[in-house]
Amino acid sequence: MQYSYQHIARLSGSLLFLTFLLSVIICQAQPHFPDSTEIYRDNVVPRIDILIHPDSLAIIYEDLENDHEFPATFIFNNGMLYDTVDQIGFRLRGNTSRYAKKKSFKVSFNTYHQGRKFQGLEKMNLNSEHNDPSIIRAKLCWNILRKMEIASPNANHVEVYINGNYYGLYISVENVDETFVGSRFGNNDGNLYKCLWPADLTWLGDNPDDYKFVIDGRRAYELSINKEEDDYTDLRDFIKVLHFTSDEEFECAIEEIFNVYDYLKIMVFEILSGHWDDYIYNKNNFYLYHNTATGKFEFIPYDLDNTFGIDWFNIDWGTRSIYEWGPAESRPLFDRIMAVQKFRDQFSFYMSQTLQHIWNPIVFYPEIDQIRQLISPYVIDDPYYPQDYGYTYSDFLNSYNQPLGGHVKYGLKPYILTRFNTASGQVIQNNIIPVIKYIRHNGPSVYQYVLFRAFAEDDGDGLSVNARYTVDEGIYQILQLFDDGQHFDGGAGDRIYGNYLEGFSEPTQIRFQIQATDLTGKTNLLPCEPVLIDIATYQPPLLYINEFMANNDSTIADESGEFEDWLEIYNGDTESLWLGDKYMSDSLENPLMWPMPEIFLDPGAFILIWADNSPEEGLFHTKFKLNKAGEEITIFDAPSLGSPIIDRITYGPQESDISYGREIDGSAVWKSFSLPTPGYSNTSNGINDLPGHGTTLKVYPNPCTTGKLYFDTPVSICLYDLYGRLVLESKKIKQLDLSSFRPGIYILMTEEGQFAKIILPVSGF
Repeated sequence: MQYSYQHIARLSGSLLFLTFLLSVIICQAQPHFPDSTEIYRDNVVPRIDILIHPDSLAIIYEDLENDHEFPATFIFNNGMLYDTVDQIGFRLRGNTSRYAKKKSFKVSFNTYHQGRKFQGLEKMNLNSEHNDPSIIRAKLCWNILRKMEIASPNANHVEVYINGNYYGLYISVENVDETFVGSRFGNNDGNLYKCLWPADLTWLGDNPDDYKFVIDGRRAYELSINKEEDDYTDLRDFIKVLHFTSDEEFECAIEEIFNVYDYLKIMVFEILSGHWDDYIYNKNNFYLYHNTATGKFEFIPYDLDNTFGIDWFNIDWGTRSIYEWGPAESRPLFDRIMAVQKFRDQFSFYMSQTLQHIWNPIVFYPEIDQIRQLISPYVIDDPYYPQDYGYTYSDFLNSYNQPLGGHVKYGLKPYILTRFNTASGQVIQNNIIPVIKYIRHNGPSVYQYVLFRAFAEDDGDGLSVNARYTVDEGIYQILQLFDDGQHFDGGAGDRIYGNYLEGFSEPTQIRFQIQATDLTGKTNLLPCEPVLIDIATYQPPLLYINEFMANNDSTIADESGEFEDWLEIYNGDTESLWLGDKYMSDSLENPLMWPMPEIFLDPGAFILIWADNSPEEGLFHTKFKLNKAGEEITIFDAPSLGSPIIDRITYGPQESDISYGREIDGSAVWKSFSLPTPGYSNTSNGINDLPGHGTTLKVYPNPCTTGKLYFDTPVSICLYDLYGRLVLESKKIKQLDLSSFRPGIYILMTEEGQFAKIILPVSGF
């Protein structure tokens, strides 16, 4: 049996149906860690070619502070993926690295084509790593951060050619921008600040504009998202908490506006890796993102080449105290967090965990050897590798095990061993107060389950986690949360705890906190002020899954000529609907699986979505496929609303080249279509009454993007429009010119009873 959630939820007053159909959804707050796309495979070294006019390249190398993006062609080849992107923007990137012989570059895929992406990316950084003779330090850092479950860019080694000339071995690093934060945090509408020297988070006054001060021609806190609004109020408020909150109130105040627990891990990473060119030591190289799903700032590390013993200050970063790692001058974020004993103990816990499981030389060295073996052949002929510091290929090999003098005070492996030994001796381990973070609920409507979810961990076993809640300001009640994979908590043993209450039949207010208690009796209760869940009647927009095909063998091909599963989305509302804050999924457990395209859909309009699990192919390609044996498809509203369901369809087994859709657009009645109408109205127009439903006629190309249609053998045809009207008749032809016809769907019939559905370019291709 098939259910259309939206129709029943709107038209039926049945409690039974509503309780059954309203979905179980979790609005995730923890960072997402998307799988590396094809361009960031790190078991090969892809080749990147840049083709640019020689005059433009000359200007780039002469005017080093120029950020103008010159037009160029980008070619990517990793042996599995070969692709060319014309008219990309190309320029220098970095600060002091602009003056190095081996320069770093930024590639922008959307400079000349707004909204365009390559494999899901708008921009790409090609970093020269000229300070690092091993050309591996930054890559190791990004790997460590991912193992520590910190939102951070993907990266891999690439060889770079410009106009056919080899420019050397680089590290390609994902750009931190709205695409990045959207993929990690599920939203990209908050302020994103790129923080460069001297970004020390010092109080400058109540005027938000005071934090727009300029150093060396750029802002120290440079806004990367919401530039038009240019509102620094949130940054001002964050810094105000750091400076004017009392010691007694600071713990609650900072937890309310900042993701403290992930930053404690970042502190561990920066201290172990010796990343002095950071916030803590050099007030430099980090991003702050105001996560609109949580209301908290996220700290994102950046520019990680000055690590693993690279030094310009004559400081031994391998032995420096892990608790007094910063300079003598104030760093309010680091200083105030470390002054709270609870946070200091949890920092020590993360330090011990990282030393044991990630930084341990027994674990770490084989990874380093594997990367060195992979990249070695590309260093031998790197023409720019020797130019800054006179390095040779022998220096490259030796740098892994011995210092080279100058700023390279340590060999890579000796630094790791030294830091492991000294940090292990310095760390002071106390029994920690349990960690609680990523507290979420599902923003339920009436009749919908009320879900609680949180991440919790401790330095011992036997952790007990509960939701402490009130209903309409009544007495406090306790709901035990579980990490067994059976209570909408994720996977068993993943430290994510969850459980639910039965739905309420009328508007209700619930306030809750998460409580975690260990076997020694130490307890954490967060947040300090209970979270309010205001349960009301949710009215979803009239956005429908209108038609789909889960077994597309020959009906319609995408822009690459592939016959993929497809979905048709219909706006039955009276207003244009913004799709950019909505999501689609084939799993109720993963409502943020695929963000819908950032477009407006007009009233009465349709778009065609390819359900092919290939989001890198474009905006209209999902991260899931349809199961022809049957499953469910769901549209979820914005995470800021709790990701409530907009529309949902559960279907059974599907036949080849038969679509399933609403008999009338947006209605509750579904039927099978032997002549599907992807991207167009399903309403019966007489097209199904056409005679001669025989075998399928082979024609190409289809969709007919060229305006010319070709047949294998001469045929006599009749061409009908979507309303069943005869619009063309021709005898014994092998080619048909459709260039003068309006875009749309047409049915082509032959004298022998063969037919084909012809698509002239449809919206969404």
